[in-house]
Amino acid sequence: MSAAPPLATLDHLVVLAPSLASGVAWAEATLGVTPGPGGEHPLMGTHNRLLRLSNGKGQPGAAYLEIIAINPAATPTLQPPERRWFDMDDPALRERVAQMGPQLVHWVARVPVLATALQAWQQLGIARGEPRAASRNTPAGLLQWQISLRPDGQRLFDGCLPTLIEWGPHHPTAAMADSGLTLQALALQHPQAAQLQAACHAIGLQAVAITDGPASLSAQLSTPGGPLTLHS
Repeated sequence: MSAAPPLATLDHLVVLAPSLASGVAWAEATLGVTPGPGGEHPLMGTHNRLLRLSNGKGQPGAAYLEIIAINPAATPTLQPPERRWFDMDDPALRERVAQMGPQLVHWVARVPVLATALQAWQQLGIARGEPRAASRNTPAGLLQWQISLRPDGQRLFDGCLPTLIEWGPHHPTAAMADSGLTLQALALQHPQAAQLQAACHAIGLQAVAITDGPASLSAQLSTPGGPLTLHS
């Protein structure tokens, strides 16, 4: 009898911004809220601001929305030819974000054991990357995690296949205030929907709708100003 797949859950949505200041302005204008503090990622030369997401029952959950941008004052410690996560060094994506402004580009799923989840994907022929240790300091203490990173920084499946993360003893949502945002649903659409569905099933990822069609990622939110759907 085969072992049950590890239970993966949504960890956070990734909104890429041309700059962190423009990301904050976007959140205030689009979501109706000001993002809480985030931090810097020395490995990638990036920085972020965060917003906690309640679950569909309006209760606080262990998920959040990340607004991330390249930090112009930082030099990443990753070694060339390695590239930043989430395709942040991809010229086409950077140009799109520069022209259209902050936008949903990706998502991250939380798994109990990263190596096990990556092995399940390798058996499907999906090379999501190797586990990479990362950390950042916060007022509440050191956050530590392992994340699946490819040297080329690619998201895969046009951003619909999540990056995987395994958190250490502390999760960032524990120190986040209520944002007034609730994630009602996450939906994926991709021309390789069957393969995407198989990948999600292999890590026990549930409650994500997957359909066939042009690649897109959408998140239905309830905000202080009413319902809103973010699209990639």
